[in-house]
Amino acid sequence: MDSGWGAAERRPLAGDASFRHYERLSLNGRTAVLMDAPPPKEDVRPFLAIARHLAALGYSAPGIMAASETEGFVLLEDLGDDLYTRILARGADSSVETELYAAAIDLLADLHRHAPPEGVARYDEAKLIGDAELFLDWYVPRRLEREARADERRRFRDAWRAILPAGERMPLTLALRDFHADNLIWLPRRRGVQRVGLLDFQDAIITPLPYDLVSLLEDARRDVPPDIVTAMIERYLAARPELDRSAFAASYAVMGAQRNIRIIGVFARLAKRDSKPRYLEFLPRIWRLVEHDLSHPALRPIADWMNAMVPAAMRERDR
Repeated sequence: MDSGWGAAERRPLAGDASFRHYERLSLNGRTAVLMDAPPPKEDVRPFLAIARHLAALGYSAPGIMAASETEGFVLLEDLGDDLYTRILARGADSSVETELYAAAIDLLADLHRHAPPEGVARYDEAKLIGDAELFLDWYVPRRLEREARADERRRFRDAWRAILPAGERMPLTLALRDFHADNLIWLPRRRGVQRVGLLDFQDAIITPLPYDLVSLLEDARRDVPPDIVTAMIERYLAARPELDRSAFAASYAVMGAQRNIRIIGVFARLAKRDSKPRYLEFLPRIWRLVEHDLSHPALRPIADWMNAMVPAAMRERDR
């Protein structure tokens, strides 16, 4: 990929849980970000398609400066280093935290008014349950020191089939899927929803609309204060007064439980298969989120299965 940046100074940037790697390039006072997503482990085409869709809607996805789909290289606009996570870790007060989350909620409310692009897969029942089964495949063997039995797996699937209809009683929309503080960049010199820079959206899917709210407010990597969670849900619902609040709450809980149970499985896999044990540090927080989601009456079948399979005393807790 000849983009004119061959003589640039290169500096590694923090990666993520995938096989992608990132470098910041500096050349003649300009900077850019190089994404290296090596085929066949990664495919840059979904990222490029969603980036262009978001840009066409006026959002701050990084601009595509050059791309080689066959080699897995993408040269991106450099949105800077002010990730939400870093701003908040520097000791931002509650008013700043509220401003950051409010801007992200406003972006979601706006995004959900637009039709999703063509070619994005629906997160259907089979995929939702299949992803949740990562919990059985990776966490259960780690915690119980045995494989999940066939009858346990069958009851797990049956429980999800029983509750997923409550999750799907909300309109379908584009979900960026990893919409949380680690993937949002604050751009205060821009206006409105453009102040929220967007990263890591190549896994975008079509889901009921609470999914990305769950991703933002039930963050596996940081505690979002309960008062901010409540205020942000209210902010979203105020922007969408046509939504049935009871149905929204049930859908939010179902999407939250599915997402968080899946993440427990993903993080157990990262620790075992990919030798990344640091992800296990997040398990106590994720279990708290799961327990909160399972407290909703609509999730009783999954709550009963979980209490029998991994009772509260066996779950990771904060020390």
